[in-house]
Amino acid sequence: QVQVVESGGGLVQPGGSLRLSCAASGSISSIYAMAWYRQAPGKQRELVASITSGGGTNYPDSVKGRFTISTDYAKNTLYLQMNSLKPEDTAVYYCNTLGRRSDGFRFDYWGQGTQVTVSS
Repeated sequence: QVQVVESGGGLVQPGGSLRLSCAASGSISSIYAMAWYRQAPGKQRELVASITSGGGTNYPDSVKGRFTISTDYAKNTLYLQMNSLKPEDTAVYYCNTLGRRSDGFRFDYWGQGTQVTVSS
């Protein structure tokens, strides 16, 4: 009963910016943490950024200083602001959310992904 939908992907030139959005909806009581992952063709899925309900964030060195994760708690929405994009950032980006449903059970849901292509 929980849906996770990503949006905001597309084609951008190197050095450009994009903002991805992830909206979690349904019978949600609370969200503990949300994260962005990405997967390029032939490569393993990797963590891009994560944020906890307490506001703690985590980034790998590959995106640190360029990407910023944030949330709108009132809307159960996750954002990923991506600046100074590089061709190496090209991948399908996935949203993951961990929380508790209204029925009291914890959940861990993935979105369907949104394509980000960085090319001149």
